[in-house]
Amino acid sequence: MSGTGSPLIGVSLKMYMGLERTRGWMTELAAMVGTLPLIPYELFVIPSFLSIGDAVRILDNTGVGVGAQDVFWEDSGAYTGEVSAPMLAEAGCSYVEIGHAERRALFGETDADVALKVKASVRAGLVPVLCVGEVVEGDPGAAVDACALQLDAALDGIPSDSDLVIAYEPVWAIGAQQPASPPFIRDVARGLRQHLASFPNASLIYGGSAGPGLLGKLEGTVDGLFLGRFAHDIGALHDVLMEAGLAANNCE
Repeated sequence: MSGTGSPLIGVSLKMYMGLERTRGWMTELAAMVGTLPLIPYELFVIPSFLSIGDAVRILDNTGVGVGAQDVFWEDSGAYTGEVSAPMLAEAGCSYVEIGHAERRALFGETDADVALKVKASVRAGLVPVLCVGEVVEGDPGAAVDACALQLDAALDGIPSDSDLVIAYEPVWAIGAQQPASPPFIRDVARGLRQHLASFPNASLIYGGSAGPGLLGKLEGTVDGLFLGRFAHDIGALHDVLMEAGLAANNCE
């Protein structure tokens, strides 16, 4: 579970929605969470940069956190087109996604780049949502080894008491019809837990074609889910949040 003991659910909208559609989705989300029973969960959403202001405004007083999909590693300066961590904090963000497989593959982000972005985010008081995952499908041990290398590079020099979210997203499962199998995720999660033992405030969530029906099968080995396209359907997101509440109650 997350630092509060409640399941943590994140949603990244990537670049699927324009401004108007994002406003509509956020409005539906605000209405939906207002109808949920008193179940334990934490929820954050990560829209495009241009929609952060709308998200902060629409989701005000709902308890839903807002994040950004990327960040630059310097706090200010002559860096045309970049967005700094202090800017994101000032805009109302609490989270920032870092190191997603698409950023690594499409834009050449390296482990060194990711590490700088994590440091900048922690420095600004943001919670990094650090994405790690193996490229090729294999056995759980190989997946843990690949992720451990990414974690060690990204978290070098980060204070051990930092608030962190680690999103385990096997690259081969992103955009697939099905997520990785529950037994596979459970095994990898246990290995990552051991590797993160020195970071007590790190939450571990699973992403990669995650959707309704998955969280309960992971038997408490992860703290929640990182959702993509399945959360475009507010009804599906509602189901995941209800499952999260049920999972939390079963852990008590």
